[in-house]
Amino acid sequence: MKLRRLTVALLLLALVVTSVLASGCSQPQPQQPEPAGEDPAQKAQAPADDSWERVKAAGKLVAGLDDAFAPFGFRDDKNNIVGFDIDLGNKMAERLGIKMEWQPAQWSGIVMSLKTKKFDVIWSGMSITPERAAEVNFTDPYIGAAQIIITKADNKDINSKEDLAGKVVGTQLGSTGEVAAKKVEGLKELKAFDIFPDAINDLNTGRLDAVVIDDITARYYLQEKPGAFRILDDILSYEPMGIAVRKEDTSLLETINNEIKAMIADGTYAEISEKWFGEDMSKNL
Repeated sequence: MKLRRLTVALLLLALVVTSVLASGCSQPQPQQPEPAGEDPAQKAQAPADDSWERVKAAGKLVAGLDDAFAPFGFRDDKNNIVGFDIDLGNKMAERLGIKMEWQPAQWSGIVMSLKTKKFDVIWSGMSITPERAAEVNFTDPYIGAAQIIITKADNKDINSKEDLAGKVVGTQLGSTGEVAAKKVEGLKELKAFDIFPDAINDLNTGRLDAVVIDDITARYYLQEKPGAFRILDDILSYEPMGIAVRKEDTSLLETINNEIKAMIADGTYAEISEKWFGEDMSKNL
């Protein structure tokens, strides 16, 4: 009998202990305070951009360009790179206390080369388009151009874009001229060249009937070869041009923008522009 009572007592004790332990485990734990750290608003802020400081520390701005794109950047008879962009960029760098380093690149892949950091900017008469602006950031426009059509001066069959139906037309691969030319209906063939001079040469020799090109470059070729070509009245598109930087390089973009504005304001831009175009192109912005 005593043994039975002892067993019952032990069982009751076990039940009580189990109940207490279960009750203790199920009680809510006190809420731990959030670890001290940055303010949420500070966390949301992106790290400070040091792109201009990086360029200033290097002492140079590396610019990718098409070195066969007269009059913006091209080779003279001594193989030096010259042109409107070259003079403008060199003067800007001088004012900022750095040097320009011009790095020729294949135009069709120049945006990817910028994004993979082969250079700091693209400075090469680059038209600002929505497609490019999705990949890079542009400065404010620093010059404006239009896509137009040129043909040989003695070609009497082509007088408008409608006359290009059934004709062979050339332009530069990856350029906005190629985009504009693809919108012209009825072409027999559209040939895209790596550089514009090759298209001009084929036009001159009769392998092309016309070339779609920006008006600034076209007028340069007309000056180089007076009477060889003529410009049609049709304007296929108007395209402001800008200097392209990587999306993250905001301080570099701001520095270039500010200096170009200062050069326009004090007449430096006009002096360079008149050298290459015979007029102040900032008036068209």
